[in-house]
Amino acid sequence: MTGVGAGTVELGGDPRTVPPGERGQTTIADRVVAKIASQAAREALGALPRDAEPPHASVVVRHGTARVRVHVELDYPGDIGGRCARVRKRIVERVHDLAGMSVPEVVVQVERLHLAAHPDTVGGGLP
Repeated sequence: MTGVGAGTVELGGDPRTVPPGERGQTTIADRVVAKIASQAAREALGALPRDAEPPHASVVVRHGTARVRVHVELDYPGDIGGRCARVRKRIVERVHDLAGMSVPEVVVQVERLHLAAHPDTVGGGLP
């Protein structure tokens, strides 16, 4: 977990006179950041192959930075490198926007490739 903005308020003091950044501490759990990263990966990938598992992420947060590892399944043939780059970019943007953390590292691990259905086959099976 990480803390953002620490400070104390003296007992009996008026909390309205203490700047907001000094009133307490906000803590965001690793699992929350992992959910943000998983959703960002889904947004970046768009439609998934029919039998693919949705992306899932694991995160380590230290000192306001998050290191992310996300597992995805992609269709093949396709631009695997390009799709992974979009996933990385989207995760960095969303974690920064929603949790206020920098993301210096995003590892995209492709767990499985799904053969795209050919137009001349029914239901993606063999002819």
